[in-house]
Amino acid sequence: MSEMTAQEKQYHKMTQTPVQGLILKLAAPTIISMLTTSIYNMADTFFVSQLGTSAAGAVGVVFSLMAIIQAVGFMLGMGAGANISRLLGQQENQKANQVGSTAFFTALAFGLLLTVGGLSWGEGLMRVLGSTKTILPYAQSYAQYILFGAPVMCASFVLNNILRSQGRATLSMIGIATGGVLNIALDPLCIFVFNWGISGAAIATLFSQCVSFSIMLFFFLSGKSTVHLDIRLVSRHFSTYWLIVKTGLPSLCRQGLASIATVSLNVSAAVYGDPAVAAMSIVGRVMMLIGSTMIGFGQGYMPVVGFNYGAKKYGRVRECFRFAVAVGVSVLTLLGVIGFFLAPQLMTVFRADDREVIEIGAFAMRAQCLTLVLQPIIVLSNMTFQTVGCSWQATFISSCRQGVFFLPLIAILPRTLGLTGVQITQTAADLCTAICCVPFLLAFFRSLRREEEAETLGKQ
Repeated sequence: MSEMTAQEKQYHKMTQTPVQGLILKLAAPTIISMLTTSIYNMADTFFVSQLGTSAAGAVGVVFSLMAIIQAVGFMLGMGAGANISRLLGQQENQKANQVGSTAFFTALAFGLLLTVGGLSWGEGLMRVLGSTKTILPYAQSYAQYILFGAPVMCASFVLNNILRSQGRATLSMIGIATGGVLNIALDPLCIFVFNWGISGAAIATLFSQCVSFSIMLFFFLSGKSTVHLDIRLVSRHFSTYWLIVKTGLPSLCRQGLASIATVSLNVSAAVYGDPAVAAMSIVGRVMMLIGSTMIGFGQGYMPVVGFNYGAKKYGRVRECFRFAVAVGVSVLTLLGVIGFFLAPQLMTVFRADDREVIEIGAFAMRAQCLTLVLQPIIVLSNMTFQTVGCSWQATFISSCRQGVFFLPLIAILPRTLGLTGVQITQTAADLCTAICCVPFLLAFFRSLRREEEAETLGKQ
């Protein structure tokens, strides 16, 4: 009975609390989680960069491998999470348990396949991911430990998203932040004190990921989660897997295309030498840190939208979107201005003794800061469609930024503009993607208003 009371309280909180305060409350821990993840990614880049320009380039190469692991984890995690928030809004708790269990154990299995496949391919995989001859030894040393951790990383993304989907973002933050802080502390110890070099950075990441996974799993095993995980609940029906995959497809496309885009960027930058690869790698990590504030805020926004859409409270859905866009535009405009003016100084933090890396990176960073103000529209459009079950719209939008627009542009712009084309490709892709989101949003909110009117008439 006490469990039902707790579930009813959670339902009331998600569907009755004023959306502004609710989103901010849920977004605060997810923003911290995202920032912590980005900071420890930057810590890897910073400490590895002290080993040399080629080592810094290796981080960018292996980042595309990590994006593949994230693609699987996010597909299953976001796919399960979006469905769970709607199911809890509809008060179908047992079905939510089945979706969560199916996604978790599937993530472990897929992660193991990635480990076996990646370690078997070895050197060839690093070359495909854009490694130059001088970067290759560093990339191989870094990648092997990341591959060992693939099952844990994939499953952690699922646990993280399930906790957030039920409004338990603080628990998720504890697991993610603990691992992130531990990673930052272990990096210099493993790289310089133990003298493990670039392998030390990967070992620190692997150990920290295992700690995060253990903490989040403990919350499920100790009953702090509304959703319960049990291998006996894993579905034997294709429809359950398809529901998860279809809903998570935007995340798979977004992360998968991010990996392909990073490879394409590395290959294009490699024409101009290791400094160009290192510079674009550093810029990617810095912009990820800035962008993580919007992603984290959006992850706090998603369960509120999911619960209320499932409960057919469409006015609250519109209110959520308006508020989230206003906050996102304000924050990212400020961060964009700061990043634009401090770009050279930020690059100097990583490679103070390499003027070429600093010059290439500062220009690219400033170009990307110009379109940061458009990120709220892109991120929230994708997250809204994914949460309410408009899978194909969400998939297309998520494919635009680093796929539909980025891949043709990275093939065309460097050929016509040289290195400048490499530096401005992401900026051009962001502009095109934001423009593309507008008609989808207008159509969705018109249909939402029609559903609300029909629901009102049905009650009369």
